[in-house]
Amino acid sequence: MAVPTQSPPRARSDWTIPQDWDRYTAQEHAVWDTLFARQTGMLEGRVTSAFRRGLDVLRLSRAGIPDFVELSQRLEALTGWRVVAVPGLVPDDVFFEHLANRRFVAGRFIRRPDQLDYLQEPDVFHDLFGHVPLLTDPAFADYMQAYGAGGLRAQQFGALQKLARLYWYTVEFGLIREGSGLKLYGAGIVSSFGESKFALDDPSPNRIAFDLERVMRTDYRIDDYQQSYFVIDSFEQLRRQTADVDFAPVYRRLEQLPVLAPDAILLTDKLITRGTMWLTPSAERGAKACAAGVLLGLYGRQHGDLFQCAAFARLKPQQAAPSRPLEIKDLWARPACQALWTGG
Repeated sequence: MAVPTQSPPRARSDWTIPQDWDRYTAQEHAVWDTLFARQTGMLEGRVTSAFRRGLDVLRLSRAGIPDFVELSQRLEALTGWRVVAVPGLVPDDVFFEHLANRRFVAGRFIRRPDQLDYLQEPDVFHDLFGHVPLLTDPAFADYMQAYGAGGLRAQQFGALQKLARLYWYTVEFGLIREGSGLKLYGAGIVSSFGESKFALDDPSPNRIAFDLERVMRTDYRIDDYQQSYFVIDSFEQLRRQTADVDFAPVYRRLEQLPVLAPDAILLTDKLITRGTMWLTPSAERGAKACAAGVLLGLYGRQHGDLFQCAAFARLKPQQAAPSRPLEIKDLWARPACQALWTGG
């Protein structure tokens, strides 16, 4: 989706607009309530405790879409952050300027009832539910401000893509060690019903210990669940690796290194789990289509047919020719495939 270069007519010079909270309809408030109830139920025991605390202290469990003014009053008292409404995606320099000044930009529209599971552009549920609770955590709040300031500097080095990878694999799709296991914290995961299960439970993706330069070299997918997730030890670790690092020499070193594929594994990686990559997210959808073919009697049991189906699903050739025909139960046994089949 293209980012506009000129602010809309009603927007201020910093691209902010009124939320117009009183213009939300009863149906729009009901969509928020549906999404909130479904997602908080799914996240029980799966999301970092800092996120849960943020939901409670900001009173996000109250019915209806939150009022940005009231929300900002509570948030600013905790960490100095505010939430401001914008008409949609904003230019990089505007985005970074807001973050550097502890203003989180949020869309004010909410998805329709028929869009609960997929939306191309971030809406108010993704922005508020996914991002804002962690802004109550002092270390994460400092990280976000440091990221904004770093973004303004990155423009001078032509390094925005490298910095975008850092945002993607932390703010949007990060995992954190907590207690004896891993928890979710990235907004793209915690606001997604399907990926909140996939990121922790599915054997397909890699889970790799966070390393700043490794992350900034790694490409990412925007059309699927992730093939690799990076795991931090704490939000303080994340803060130190941005606020306390001179990025200029980092950018220079990265210029000499190749960009890594989303599913790449390096000998130097500290692997937490090595992904099977047997069914990547697009492959899950391909497998779902294959499974539908089985049910309809359209899917042959010969390896040739299986390979063709696997090619559609982007499976590797050695994974596409098992020693026995692929049964419907083999596909249905995959948790993420079940989630996709049922609309998760």
